[in-house]
This record gives sequence, structure tokens and C-alpha cells, in this order.
Amino acid sequence: MPKSAYIHIPFCKSKCKYCSFVSFNKPDLITGYMYSLMKEISENYKGELLNTLYFGGGTPSLIPADLLKKVIKKFNVSENTEITLELNPDDSNAEYLSELKNIGINRLSIGSQTFNDNILNLIGRRHNSEQIIKAVNEAKSAGFTNISLDLIYGLPSQTTALLKTDLEKITSLNIQHISTYGLKIEEQSAFGMNPPENLPDDDIQADMYEIINKTLENEGFSRYEISNFSKPDYESKHNLNYWNNDEYYGFGVAAHGYVDGIRYYNTSSLEKYIQNPSNHEYGKFLTDKEKLEEEIFLGFRKTSGINIDYINNKFNIDFEKKYAKILSKYKDFLIKTKNSYSLNLRGVLISNLILAEFID
Repeated sequence: MPKSAYIHIPFCKSKCKYCSFVSFNKPDLITGYMYSLMKEISENYKGELLNTLYFGGGTPSLIPADLLKKVIKKFNVSENTEITLELNPDDSNAEYLSELKNIGINRLSIGSQTFNDNILNLIGRRHNSEQIIKAVNEAKSAGFTNISLDLIYGLPSQTTALLKTDLEKITSLNIQHISTYGLKIEEQSAFGMNPPENLPDDDIQADMYEIINKTLENEGFSRYEISNFSKPDYESKHNLNYWNNDEYYGFGVAAHGYVDGIRYYNTSSLEKYIQNPSNHEYGKFLTDKEKLEEEIFLGFRKTSGINIDYINNKFNIDFEKKYAKILSKYKDFLIKTKNSYSLNLRGVLISNLILAEFID
């Protein structure tokens, strides 16, 4: 039974050069889209009390608060429901943030990426570093006490020294959560079609990841997933739902969901979705083998790793016997406790290689 819902807001004023997500610069279609979105929710949501509701994009902060409020009212939420909205720093202003707080948004994920203005310009971001700081301060003034910032490493012209400066600035803001992502060049992005110069190589990017881990740990953050760090009790409940391999609704154009054992996604055509938001474009019922592989793949992303008793009972297997060769082969990259396996820092750096061995 799904206890989480993801809402895709596919509008952007401009496309960042590293981005391959489905988004459109069509502000005239926002209102029509939001009403089609509400129709999809009405026809598919079964009324479960949600633990988390997440507005992602695109740029959700382009949507007026009154329309976001109408969407939230479609769901059964409580004061304990984590309701997150992704916010671009250049969309931030005191009035809008107060409106967001008043309609029930209680967590912000701010797309900062870097505090270096030259690199922000290189990657096509519309904001500057001053706007990041302003957005955080305005969010605090509006009453937000659960704020996350994004940080990308491995960016064009970025050095380890520049990354350390980013980390100094982001930790000085007294926020609760930081998501860090190594830059990956996607084929469908502007960088994919016209690769940038001066990209840090894989070894430097690995060094950057180690610097991030050490610095954030010293600043009171704990890594609870490969890319995510939080102060105590501020882990993203919504993202943990994904990594725990639990079901969730996905609403909106190009949204993905996992309900009743079926993984599905919606059309990527904005016009097609607005005309008929009710039908999923694709749905696949997962086999037991696929469910097990997903459980392992997602479980190893978490710092807590794979719970042996849980996975044995859920899938009626002997995990250590079934995967004995892989566990032995990569023992120097794993942390073994009485009832779990997880990746150590060296293991995280080659996680794709390790996890691929569990999928046959």
C-alpha cells in the first residue's frame, strides 16, 4: 500500500546544461496542467494517509501557492506528513515562502548546486551565490526548520579547492540536509550534445567524494545514503521510501510510480498528458527475481545496507549462501555486522561495479 506520492512539475524558465529531465518552458500551460494533474490524482489515489508528499521537477517553485494548495487538498495528509517542495533560489521571496509554509509545505529542497558564480554560469543556472544565501535566510524567516541544499561535484573547471569553499559556505548556513551528486553527462542534455571542457577526471571526482564525506561528518552530518547527508533525525523520509523499495504514487507528466507490484510511468508529452492524464503509458508487473534485485540494489545505497533477516524472510532465501561468491570477492569493500552488509567508502566508489554482479 503506497504511503508516499511524487508530483512532477515539468516547467522551467530555462534548461540547465547538465539536465536531461522532462521539462518545458511553456508557462501558458501551467494552469491547464495543474488541473489535469488533479484529475489524475482523483482517479488513481485511493485515499491512504501519506507519510510523504514530494513536489519535484522541473521547477515546482514556479507554481503559485494557491494551485499547490489545491493539489495538497487532494491527499490525506496529517501534521506528521513530510511535504517537500523543490525551490530554485531565483524564485525565492519572503511572501511566496510564507505562502508555502501556510499551505502545509514543511520541507524545502533548494537547488543550489555550487556557490561559485562562474561555474553557475557555465552550467546554465539562473541564480548566483548571493541568491542561495538569501533563499535560505528567507526560508528560515518564514518558519522552515527542515531545509535541504543540493551540491554537485565534478563540474567544469571545479577543483578540490573550489569544492572545499563550497562546503565551507554550505555548512555555514545551518541547514539540516545536503544532497551531493557527482556530475554525469547525460546524452539528452546540452552537455551531452556539446561536452564541456575542463571536467575533473574520475580520480579527482572520487577525491571530491571523499572530501565531502570527511568535511560533512566533521560538521555533524551523517551519510545515510550514497548521495545524502543529514543532521540527526532529518533524513529525507520521501527518498528513504524509494531506497527501502516501498511503493509510491507518481503523478504528472513523465512521473514514475510503483503500486500493487507494478512499476509504471506516464507519457512524456505535455500536450498528450493534459488531454488525457488518467492512463499510464507503461506498466510492468515485477517478478520475484526483479523484486529481489531491486531490494539489493536499493538497499546497498543506504549506509545501513542490507538487513539479512529481513531479506531472507521476504524472499525466502539464504542471502549469504546465495551470494557467497560476490560477498567474498568484494569483502574488502563491505562492512559486515551480525545481521547486515553495507558498502564502506571504498565500496561506494565502485558501487556500480559491485551492484551489477547481483543482477543476472
